[in-house]
Amino acid sequence: MQRERAWVEVDLGALAHNVRQLRRSLSATTELMAIVKADAYGHGAEAIAQTALRAGAAWLGVATIPEGIELRQAGTAAPILVLGATNTPEQVRAIAQWNLQPTLCTPKQAWVFAETMAGLPGSAPLPVHLKLDTGMSRLGAPWQEAAAFGQLVQRLPQLKIASVYSHLATADSLDQTVMRLQQTRFQAAIAQLRAAGVDPPKLHLANSAATLSDPALHYDRVRVGLALYGLSPAPHLADQLDLRPVLQVKARVTQVKTIAAGEGVSYGHQFVADRELAIATVGIGYADGVPRNLSNKMTVLIRGQRVPQVGAITMDQVMLDVSAIAPLQAGEVVTLLGQDGTEHISADDWATTLNTISWEILCGFKHRLPRLTVNQPQDAWDEAVP
Repeated sequence: MQRERAWVEVDLGALAHNVRQLRRSLSATTELMAIVKADAYGHGAEAIAQTALRAGAAWLGVATIPEGIELRQAGTAAPILVLGATNTPEQVRAIAQWNLQPTLCTPKQAWVFAETMAGLPGSAPLPVHLKLDTGMSRLGAPWQEAAAFGQLVQRLPQLKIASVYSHLATADSLDQTVMRLQQTRFQAAIAQLRAAGVDPPKLHLANSAATLSDPALHYDRVRVGLALYGLSPAPHLADQLDLRPVLQVKARVTQVKTIAAGEGVSYGHQFVADRELAIATVGIGYADGVPRNLSNKMTVLIRGQRVPQVGAITMDQVMLDVSAIAPLQAGEVVTLLGQDGTEHISADDWATTLNTISWEILCGFKHRLPRLTVNQPQDAWDEAVP
C-alpha cells in the first residue's frame, strides 16, 4: 500500500459487523441477500461476497450474468440471483452453465427460457424468480397479471418457480403512501397466485430502506445493498442500526509548493490565491472517480485536519491548500472519504454537495484504484447469525 498513489480501502471487519447487525434485525426465517452488483458498489465483489456470506448472508444479488460468472469463477457456491433482464438463448445457456438464477418478467421471456432449456439434455428444471411491477414501472410483469404469469411458468416443465418478488420505489421516503400501495398490490398479487394454484416458496420485497423501516416488509428474504456497505438510504433511517462505513478513499501527496498572491491554480484558474499559499498536489483525479464538479467545493483530511481542495479537479490530480498545516512531505496520506482522527467525510457529504445520491458516488471509483482490504475478521465468524 505504501507505494500506491491512490487506493480504495475496504474494511472487511466493518462489512462483517454490518451483516451481523442486519441479520439480528431479521426473524430467524428471513434470509439476507447481499447485493453485490456493480462490483459490490465499487468495493470489490469477490472479497465482499465471501465476507458477507461467512458473516451470515445466504444469497447474493447481481445485475448481470458476467457479474455472476465472475463470482462463480472466484469459487462462490452460494445461490446468485441475476436481477437484470435476460432474454436470449445465449444468456439462458450461460445461466444454466454457471448455476445462476434468473429474474423472469414477461411470458415471452419464460418461453425463451423453457425452449432453450429443453435443448439442454439432462438439465434439471431451472429455478426462476418472477418479478412483479407494483409501482416501480421498471422491470416486472404487471401485478394484476400475476396469476396468469405464474400459471404459465408453473406449466413449463423446464422451469421451477423459486420466488416471487417486487421492488419498492419510495421506501426511503418519509411519506409512505406509495410504499404502502405497493405493499398492498404485492399482497393482492400473491393472493391471486395462490388462488390460481401457484404457491411461491419464497417472497421478497424489501430493499435497504424497507429492511430498516418495517419488519412487515421483510417476508422470506430481504435484498440489502447500501446498508450492507455502512450507509443509510435516508437520514431518518440512520439510527436504526449501528452500521459502519466499509469504504475509504485515500491518496498520496506527490508535491508541495508555495505560490504567491495572485497566482492561479489548475485549468481555467478557477481559484486564484489571495495571499501566499502552500499548495499540495495529490495523485488522484476525476479519472479515478473524484467528480470534477466538486472542484473548489470539497475538503479532505490530512493528519486529522480538514483542508480545502482548490482549483479545477483534473484527470489524475487534485490540489489542496495546506497552508494551515505544518510543512508536508511527498508521500503523506490524504483521506478523501473516510475517517482520520476525529474527522470523517462520507459519500453522503459528496452526494449532498453534488445533489446526487451516495450510491452513485460509491459506484464511481474506477478500477485503476486498487481495492485494498483491511481488518479481515478472522476471529469473528463465530458471531455470525445462522
